[in-house]
Amino acid sequence: MAAPGLPFDQREGFIWYNGDLVPWGDAKLHVLSHALHYASSVFEGERLYSGTIFKLREHTERLFASARMLDFEIPYTVEEIDQACKDIVAAQNLVDGYVRPVAWRGSEMMGVSAQNTKINVAIAAWEWPSYFSPEERFKGIRLDMAIYRRPDPATIPCKSKAAGLYMICTLSKHAAEKAGYADALMLDHTGKVAEATGANVFFVKDGALHTPTPDSFLDGITRRTVIDLARARQVEVVERSIQPDEMADFEQCFLTGTAAEVTPVSEIGPYTFDVGDLTKTLVEDYAKEVQPKT
Repeated sequence: MAAPGLPFDQREGFIWYNGDLVPWGDAKLHVLSHALHYASSVFEGERLYSGTIFKLREHTERLFASARMLDFEIPYTVEEIDQACKDIVAAQNLVDGYVRPVAWRGSEMMGVSAQNTKINVAIAAWEWPSYFSPEERFKGIRLDMAIYRRPDPATIPCKSKAAGLYMICTLSKHAAEKAGYADALMLDHTGKVAEATGANVFFVKDGALHTPTPDSFLDGITRRTVIDLARARQVEVVERSIQPDEMADFEQCFLTGTAAEVTPVSEIGPYTFDVGDLTKTLVEDYAKEVQPKT
């Protein structure tokens, strides 16, 4: 596989592109593709553990749902995309890694209107370690407060995993990293706690989990998995609106996401948290859950 840090257009192997396995460097699109100009693209992020993609079908179904929210249809079946994900993992000889399906409008039309554009689909897979360094992760990462907020759900298709919705996440994460933080916590359009730039957030208080209701941001597959794991341990899970000043009373905090997995948080702006037993238990439970069942 490619050395760490090598640009993604210069790596080796294959990418599944509109039904064919093409050499990595040949997986290109035109500069006048609609998706590049108008963000008409949806994608997924999936983890491969010991040769098996975790919750592949859920990810594929969400990809199709996201596409419908952006008013286009993926020209394959769910089963075909599932198989294509498996095929590219095999072609890349991966055991553990990351899988990225993406669907986008092509270059047949240029303008806001795009009914006659071709819908393209590609799937790439590569080795990818933990989103945060092990040293940083297990002592708890530090988050800044983001300047940007998650938009009002009346203004965006907030239940889709759409490329355009991540612009403010990139800007917020860049600002946080520039200030010495690992990530940033975003509020929603009303000023309540929402999520980090690419992961959902949980808090612990008096043995119960508290997490924002996903009414203006993505209800992550990892988020739902962790909720199920907590409830399996008889831990109370409270999904509700959370005001920022409530963070002063929370004892623990962690993020969840395909890339982040379960990552403890030690600090969000002026608020500090312990990496406590419940957080550690859920880190361990999730690590066991993602391994293929024998």
